[in-house]
Amino acid sequence: MIVGSIAMATAIILAFLRVPLAFALLAVSVAGIGFAINWNIAFQLIPLTIADAVLSYDLAVVPMFILMGNVISKTGIAHDLFRAAYAFVGNVRGGLALSTMVACSGFSAVCGSSYATAATMAKVAYPSMKNYRYSDELAAGTIAAGGTLGILIPPSIIMVIFGILTQTNIGDLFIAGIVPGILGLAFYMIAIRVVAALNPSHAPQGERTPWPEKLRALSGVWPFLLLFGLIIGGLYARLFTPTEAAGMGAGLAILIATLHGRLSWATLRTIIVDTAYTSVSLYTVLFGALMLSKLLTLSGLAAGVLGLVQSTGLEGTMLILAIMLVFLVLGCVMDSMAIILIFVPLFAPIVVAQGFDLIWFGIIVIVVTEIALITPPVGMNVFVLKAVLPEVPVLRIFKGLVPFIAVDVLRLALLIAFPAITLWLGSTIG
Repeated sequence: MIVGSIAMATAIILAFLRVPLAFALLAVSVAGIGFAINWNIAFQLIPLTIADAVLSYDLAVVPMFILMGNVISKTGIAHDLFRAAYAFVGNVRGGLALSTMVACSGFSAVCGSSYATAATMAKVAYPSMKNYRYSDELAAGTIAAGGTLGILIPPSIIMVIFGILTQTNIGDLFIAGIVPGILGLAFYMIAIRVVAALNPSHAPQGERTPWPEKLRALSGVWPFLLLFGLIIGGLYARLFTPTEAAGMGAGLAILIATLHGRLSWATLRTIIVDTAYTSVSLYTVLFGALMLSKLLTLSGLAAGVLGLVQSTGLEGTMLILAIMLVFLVLGCVMDSMAIILIFVPLFAPIVVAQGFDLIWFGIIVIVVTEIALITPPVGMNVFVLKAVLPEVPVLRIFKGLVPFIAVDVLRLALLIAFPAITLWLGSTIG
């Protein structure tokens, strides 16, 4: 247990120091297993863990969903979704920000990445908001907060990783994320309306779109509806697995982009290279996380932490609140992916021992990591946005995120207090 504790502390320190997470987790895990058990076993576990992960049917979902998101992102189809949203709500005060939030949720439904959602919508929506004299705080805050929906509204790469780490059904996680995702979108839109009402100068009123143009704008929505309906509808009806859904979604996205005349050979090559790079990066990080899980088990740390928690007398909702508080505090200084990979294997056995549903726990953990993406001082979505919009000061982005963080905390409290919000939809599957 001592070796495991030292290894965990080292992993956290390395994450703080921004050491590449994959190498940090692998190095710490191998060293910990070597000291706790045997060096030969430690080195033998590396190829065994990698082989098990690479040959995993569930893990094949990752590159397919990344490919689908890259096709939608790099062929300009996301612009069509923004235009359609603006046509219907752009005329109200704060309408451009509302349109951006709707577009973020739609893009999230076919992307699965918070960073990609934030970066894409910054290019699509920010220029329009600046043309209408929106404040930097509301414009950038809306995009950064909307980007967080990318890891909750399915399909979600984070959900896939959580499912693999905890051996939880990925399809059930996708279904469970729908209602909390819609709730998050609704809360964000309410926050925008409140900001627009309190500070009208931050959100000028847009122009009214005639009905013929509204109907024409709807033509840009069908690719998203088709992809989301295929993936989530098929999973809900148990017609196919998440891996099969990812493969069909990627193929359909390529077909849609080709029919739109937006997919050249050069663009396709860029998409494939970017997908391969991102997939390999995620796979490498996941290898390290799986090795860390083995270390937690072999060193006795997981069992020791479980015993320690039981000795404190914390149980039920109080225990969950304590775990969420740990995640929230860590989210202020650590990347959300690091939090998931390091701490989920540690806390998941405790949650199971308390009789909680891992599907529900997975969703509230993802909501916490959403908050971590936009909280100072780290807030990775903020720095993704800063890279795309270098003229916007970081302090203004964080200032604009205050109302969104407030409603996120409220949503987290509701999901913890009422697990049925998360589990209801999945329970309707026959």
